Amino acid sequence: MIALLSPGQGSQKPGFLTPWLDVTGTEARLRWWSALAGVDLVHLGSKADADEIKDTARTQPLLVAAALLAAEHLPMHDVALAAGHSVGELAAAALAGVFPAETAITLAGVRGREMASACALEATGMAAVLGGDTDEVLASLDAQGLHPANRNGAGQIVAAGSVAGLDKLAAEPPAKARVVRLKVAGAFHTPYMGPAEAALAEVAAGITPADPARILLSNLDGTAVSHGREMVQRLVRQVTAPVRWDLCMRALADLGVTGVIELPPAGTLAGLVKRDLKESGVPEIVTLNTPDDLPAARDLIARHGTAPSHEPTLRFRVVVAPSAGTFAPLDGLAEGAALRTGQVIGHVATRQGPVEVTAHDSGLLTEWLAHHDDPVAPGQPLARIGGQQS
Repeated sequence: MIALLSPGQGSQKPGFLTPWLDVTGTEARLRWWSALAGVDLVHLGSKADADEIKDTARTQPLLVAAALLAAEHLPMHDVALAAGHSVGELAAAALAGVFPAETAITLAGVRGREMASACALEATGMAAVLGGDTDEVLASLDAQGLHPANRNGAGQIVAAGSVAGLDKLAAEPPAKARVVRLKVAGAFHTPYMGPAEAALAEVAAGITPADPARILLSNLDGTAVSHGREMVQRLVRQVTAPVRWDLCMRALADLGVTGVIELPPAGTLAGLVKRDLKESGVPEIVTLNTPDDLPAARDLIARHGTAPSHEPTLRFRVVVAPSAGTFAPLDGLAEGAALRTGQVIGHVATRQGPVEVTAHDSGLLTEWLAHHDDPVAPGQPLARIGGQQS
């Protein structure tokens, strides 16, 4: 199974899009997307210096554009899963079919501008806490009035909040931990970004999303999201909610992902995957940074993706598990039953309680793919709906 990963803010490098401008049509596409985002993506990706591209209002649409540009040159029909870190989730949602690339670029422009404005309201920042016991680190953050904005796995938690709180954390770090201040404009993924979340929600309310066409993991809790409207709501909520990339990586392992392609500017997420999935088995990874890396990425998809076929195939939609736990189908619901959109077909028992599993489309329940008391992972297929031939 192939997973396509889209990086977030902090992964950008000066001139990283320059090699892509030699690809026919790239500059024209970036000019069009620049009009939607309200920033000059061609300049930012090729000529801007490090200070210019670390501006939140510019960085966010630039990163989303870079991921979408590179993905256009991949055989996406053989890619089973998409996920993104922070703003990278907008690119992942577009690649999963929730909305068009133009919508992702527009939302990234709004998100970046509004988060930059929110950063100007108070003196806030972020710091990476490397090492230490997780519970002790979280307790230390709480004691200083800070928030765990990113939990990236591999012993890395990013603290965010007031500058005063970060100063105290640096002066008195948790045991066996090192605190590294990050060069960012403010406390992303915390309540300080409330005004930005509200502004993004107003724009996102006008979107008519589709349900994901492939497995789409959410930063909120690492679960696979089956409904487009829910994903849009999660994308908005993510502005003030912590990024749980650790849970997304756990889902990659649970789902048996064997190949990973990180979209440009690639390297950060690949490094986290390598460190965090050592015990469960590190998938084969390609970091896609320039057009020269495309052959390796296509080869990885050919070897780990869905095998193409010219034979007629059944058309169906797959209902996936929303979280990890134990699956229980609805009593009396048998294969061949007619389902309606939104109908509850079972639930997943978790430590926090039962989570409903609903049909995301109307049609026939053609096959149960999981049965009573089966352990399931986030994104694991549970049932097929449909059955029309193509």
